[in-house]
Order: sequence, then structure tokens, then C-alpha cells
Amino acid sequence: MPSYEDYDNLIIDRVGTDGRVGRITMNRPEKLNALSSGLLFELNDVLHDMEADDSIRMIILRGAGRAFCAGYDLTPNPAGSGGPNRRYKSADEKRRMLIMGVRTSMQQVTDIQMYFWNMAKVTIASVHRYALAGGCELAMMADLVVASDDTEIGHPGHRGLGVARNGVIWPLVLGMRKAKELSYTGESISAAEAERIGMINYAWPKEELEERTIAFADRLAIMSADHLAILKLNMNRFYENMGIYSSVRSSTEHDAMAQMTEFAYLWQEKMRELGFRAAVDWRDNQFRDLDTYRD
Repeated sequence: MPSYEDYDNLIIDRVGTDGRVGRITMNRPEKLNALSSGLLFELNDVLHDMEADDSIRMIILRGAGRAFCAGYDLTPNPAGSGGPNRRYKSADEKRRMLIMGVRTSMQQVTDIQMYFWNMAKVTIASVHRYALAGGCELAMMADLVVASDDTEIGHPGHRGLGVARNGVIWPLVLGMRKAKELSYTGESISAAEAERIGMINYAWPKEELEERTIAFADRLAIMSADHLAILKLNMNRFYENMGIYSSVRSSTEHDAMAQMTEFAYLWQEKMRELGFRAAVDWRDNQFRDLDTYRD
């Protein structure tokens, strides 16, 4: 079996019968596996490697430590680095975000998400505790999603940070009313609720998540990698003919535009004034105070 090089932000191993299930563990536990440029580009590389490896029939993606993924890493990148936090400056070198620069940077991340969606391997996202914002986006691009029963899933970034750049494909997997509610409120839901509405496949007790995820993947991996790839291609083409590529591209462009709304600028001011954690509390407490409509 081919060996995989060491990665700075990922752990790679093989599980299941005869190691036929490849497993990728996002390994930034101190950051709740926030999606940095380095993590995303490494993920892109290893997905390509695993796609070309016929001995791998299924792929599991999970997170190390306390959570699957709490979102994109909002820590400023070193000058000149790329990825989700890159900010382009105008010709006079003032620190101004340029709409096409932001859009281009975001599309690079979208391309990684779309490769995860369309690669010729069946994938399972195994999520625990938090699958939020960019973490929710990434999980939704897997073929199958399972979660521990303590998981919170949602996209709080809709509250002033932007919009889900792939629409978290909710319009494809949820009914219109619930998809709109989750988008407009930016709230998180439990794993049990996510299973009930069809966002994920299963919600399992957290102490059983690893064992049951491997068993689920191993059961599907009875079939050969090429046969599973054809089954996946057949299903994906149905959804792609409904417009997923054009829709995800459109969502990414709307995410770029949403960085420059009145509410987004207010949020950015609060981050500078209060710091990130306090700004999140300021934002979310407004919603909690008025969260009485289901009482």
C-alpha cells in the first residue's frame, strides 16, 4: 500500500478491513481545526493522492481534539500568503479589499470544496461537537455525514461575516422553508435535529462515533473503488443537472459581496473595537435576546 507523507495540518491513516478505508484527520486541535490556508491546501493534495489510490475505497474526514471544525481561521495570514483570509490591496497600497480580489481568493477555496464534492471516491464526514461556518460548508460537501449527539451544526457567519460560499448546499438537501430559516438566522442546530430534517445521515452517541463511522465506511467498501465511483458519479450528476456548480459559484460571489454590506462593516468595527470573542458575543446575544418565536 502506498505511504503518505507527513503533513503539518493533517493525520493520514487507514482503517477498516485490510485498510481499505482512508482516513483524514484535520489536526489543528488548538484552533478547533479552523480552516487555514495550509490545512486547505494540504487537504486538496491528499484528496488527489487518495483519489488515485485504487486500494482506498472510501474516505473518512474528521477532526482531532474537541471539535470537527469551528470555521475558517480568521487570524491574519503572513504577507503574501494565500487562502481563505487573503486580502488584496489596491494599486496605491492602501489596505482596501477589492471585490474581484476577494472573489478570486474565495473561489480558490470553493474549488477545493467542489473537488471534495466531485472526486471519484465516496466520502464520509464524521463530525463532533462543532461543525460551524466553514466547517459546516466542508462537511456538507461530503457524500455522507454522521455526527456525535453533542454536535452543533450551522453557519453563524451569516450574521455579518458573509454568506456560505457554497450555500452549504442546503437548498439541495433541505426543504426551502428550513433552508431559508437556517440561512437567515445563522443559528446552529443539534445533530438530532440535523438528522430529522435530512441534513445528515445519522446522529450517534459520541462514544460510539468512531467505531460506527468506520463500520459504516467498511460496509460500503465491500464494493470496489471504481464501482463506488460510478455510483457516486451517477448520483452527483442528478444534482449537478439541478445547477450545483452554477449555484455554488454564485454563492461564492455573494459571499465576496457580503463582506461589504452595512452590517458586515459594523461587525468588522466591533471586532476591531472589542476583539473577536467579545464581538461574537455582541453579535449573537442580539439574536438570543429575541429568540422567542419557538416558545
